[in-house]
Amino acid sequence: MLSCRLGPGAMVTSIERIAYPRFKRLISAHEVYLLFAPTRDEAAWAAERTDSDSHQLALLLALKSYQRMGRFPRAEEYSDSVVDFTRRAVELGEEAELPALAEKASKDHRSLVRRLLQARYAPDQARKVAETAIRETAAVKNRPVDLINIALEKVVETGLEIPEFSTLDRTAARIRAEVNGSIFDRPHERMGTFGRDRMTELLERRPSDHHRAKPLFSRLRYVS
Repeated sequence: MLSCRLGPGAMVTSIERIAYPRFKRLISAHEVYLLFAPTRDEAAWAAERTDSDSHQLALLLALKSYQRMGRFPRAEEYSDSVVDFTRRAVELGEEAELPALAEKASKDHRSLVRRLLQARYAPDQARKVAETAIRETAAVKNRPVDLINIALEKVVETGLEIPEFSTLDRTAARIRAEVNGSIFDRPHERMGTFGRDRMTELLERRPSDHHRAKPLFSRLRYVS
């Protein structure tokens, strides 16, 4: 049902290769039952805190998703089979649909779920954990996939809510560029002014008796 393994350039990293928790494309009825069947207490909890069947459905989906994924999916991420199963599990009518919640209602639902599950919502702290993990890993690994997976593992270990995938992807791209730039700059700095001048001279065209206007670098092969 869910991918829950927590584990160049400005191109967006393919989420298919990342251990980011998300819905599978193909979902079996058994997986839906195991992961989205609400308990009686959960159903009662949602009913007491909402004023319509549609909002009750949305709150239950948010609760069950967070329990399994550590994050709140967007409405468009839910498949019809998941929505239909959850609706029938608590005996809501067919008219109960997953609504396009206003920002305030969506925030209220997330707050209710976090309070119930005693979840730690500290986005700034989660980003710092991810940044530290990515920076440490970027010194030995270069693939964005590896950087994001390590960041996910570290965030989950802290019990914090997982940041949006786009946040992790941008962070990995930025830090990867910074670390790579630092690595590439080291030889340049170690050469010093004299060494850099000598390297520049290798590329300058200088005429000679046997080799007209060729860079010294090209003429080195003639030296025996």
